[in-house]
Amino acid sequence: MAGYEEVKRVQLLREAEGYLDLATACADDYPLRPEIRNRLANRAVDLLARASGECEDRFYLQGMAYRLLDRHHEAIEALEAAAEFNPDNAHTWLALGWCHKRVGRLDLAIQSLEEALSISPDDAIIYYNLACYWSLASNAKLALAYLTRAFDIDPTFRDLVPNETDFDPIRAHPGFLELTSVIV
Repeated sequence: MAGYEEVKRVQLLREAEGYLDLATACADDYPLRPEIRNRLANRAVDLLARASGECEDRFYLQGMAYRLLDRHHEAIEALEAAAEFNPDNAHTWLALGWCHKRVGRLDLAIQSLEEALSISPDDAIIYYNLACYWSLASNAKLALAYLTRAFDIDPTFRDLVPNETDFDPIRAHPGFLELTSVIV
């Protein structure tokens, strides 16, 4: 009987993951209407509630579903549980940082991304997000150091800077202007 329960649990997890993929796959270029995105995320939440047992995947997917629903406190709770199961998953720490930022806890957002960085030291998105968070904390020196590293790893991150409001606190800083100016 344990075999059937395990198969059913995995099936529910994969189905929930599928709904989340549908909600996010092309979101940058073709965002879903909020009511459709929320319907897919809620379907994932319902499926995950039916999945038996506790595991990293279940908690991580719950966190991502709650994140899509802008239920950041619940997302943090689920993602912290996922991190307890597997503290070496940089994606979990990155998602935690994103959620902590949205509940006004820049200190915890930065701490989460520092943890992600210790796991994945060559991931440009981690450096970029740390630059954003340090900018919001009005620490231009650290923001510029992390942004420089993000650009070194992946120069395409330069394209995100003009529309990134997180850099507004340091946008007039001479170091920021120098780093982000276009060399002709």
